[in-house]
Amino acid sequence: MDKKPVVMITGASKGLGKALTLALAREGVRLAICARGEMMLRKVEKEVLALGAEVISVQADVSDIRDINRFVSIVEEGFGCVDVLINNASIFGPGPALLSDYPEHDFAEVIKVNVMNPFLVTKRVLPGMLIRNKGRIFNLTSEAGKTGFAEWGAYGISKFAVEGLTQTWADELQDTGVSISMVDPGEMDTEMHRVAVPECDYELGDPNEVSKVFVTLALDETIDLNGKRFEAQSYIQEKRDEQ
Repeated sequence: MDKKPVVMITGASKGLGKALTLALAREGVRLAICARGEMMLRKVEKEVLALGAEVISVQADVSDIRDINRFVSIVEEGFGCVDVLINNASIFGPGPALLSDYPEHDFAEVIKVNVMNPFLVTKRVLPGMLIRNKGRIFNLTSEAGKTGFAEWGAYGISKFAVEGLTQTWADELQDTGVSISMVDPGEMDTEMHRVAVPECDYELGDPNEVSKVFVTLALDETIDLNGKRFEAQSYIQEKRDEQ
């Protein structure tokens, strides 16, 4: 029997990252997860094990190349490879703020975490995928990655960069058997959204519902992925309309 695919998820301790981890655990994949917060990561690890899935969890800051090398090396030693990478980890920053008032050190930190981490993690995982001529990489984007919104500051700008990063790598990966694409999960009921929109008065998406879209994209090998941009909320609505 073929081994279950290995799915690596960064920022897996809360929000969408946690929902993704548990949704994929229910599919029985082998999971490689990391987060900066050790305590919450261990709680997610226990939930994964309770669902009967295999998991390697490592406390790591994926904007730090040393942590990335350690995390990926541990996973490659334990599972042999990475089949699917979901670059989920990101931060919003200090909260709503005009660019003219935005602290320089916060701006630099958001760019470092949100842009450098998908670049560095992908760069570290990619060689193994290219050797096998097989692999799927997903970067998380946002509506703020194609439309500039006042007071979303460095977060929106970082997502513009992620979209460019994804498009550039997709062009370079043509005909390799490895795909890279991006998913816009839409506005969700998460801790990050509460920072971004403190007085939100409209309905938000459920991370558990959104995670089902990622399960389909990650595991259905018939879907053409490379260079594509998927909007999760639209995808969910389309499926509802088909029922």
